[in-house]
Amino acid sequence: MSSSSSASPALRLLAPDEPPAFEVVNPEGRSSAVLLCDHASNAVPRSLPELGRQHEALREHTGWDIGAARLSRRMSALLDAPLVLSGYSRLVIDCNRPLGSPTSIPEISCGVPIPGNAIDAAEASARADACFWPYHHAITALLDARRERRKRTAILSIHSFTPAMPGQERPWHAAVLYGRDRRLAAPFLEALRREPGLCVGDNEPYRVTEGGDYGIPTHGEARGLPCVLLEIRQDGLISDEGVEVWAQRLAAIYRAIEASGDLNALPPDAAAGG
Repeated sequence: MSSSSSASPALRLLAPDEPPAFEVVNPEGRSSAVLLCDHASNAVPRSLPELGRQHEALREHTGWDIGAARLSRRMSALLDAPLVLSGYSRLVIDCNRPLGSPTSIPEISCGVPIPGNAIDAAEASARADACFWPYHHAITALLDARRERRKRTAILSIHSFTPAMPGQERPWHAAVLYGRDRRLAAPFLEALRREPGLCVGDNEPYRVTEGGDYGIPTHGEARGLPCVLLEIRQDGLISDEGVEVWAQRLAAIYRAIEASGDLNALPPDAAAGG
């Protein structure tokens, strides 16, 4: 599948007056960091009215990563970094899941039934063409342009997580997630754990896997770029003050990593492991 598909359902999914499937902020930013926000929005196309009626689910973590877009935008400004944000809810299609995986277009999310997602393969393909591929093609185009300019690049994927899930209290204020490449994860973990009062998860409460994630494996690991997925607990991002504290903290850590040369300290294969 690709965003160039001419299938008529894909052409009808987003009306001309609706927001695009992605937004690129500061594409010429001077930082080596490229920020991604896979779950930035809880918007639903008007062509999916049954999904749009899930008001409570869309307001909660089921529909998006609360606070992640605001945090990403503030970090982009502080670092002078390019940022790509998704334009529609993860319930339409999850931009950080491989297509065809059970959580790509979930029929149940966080225990909540999503009847509007009981769809056939043709509609799933239309959603991918309308919302998933345009977002990821925008990231690819940005990274390709930086490679052509020989600009050093590292991927920071910004997410947020809930303070609790059924059967699990989450003590972590933040989490550093990674797959095969720990070049960014290791110094982020070290720096965050030096912060007084912070509990930091090392691949907890989630971890990056090729079967469960799309952004880091595709845009980071497959290109050999240093990459990390940063999760902040949502109660730390509810207020403007909380967003500012986390943005300043994460931006300062990245600047220190960048200045130290740690990004190039290890080849990806040597950095593998947990």
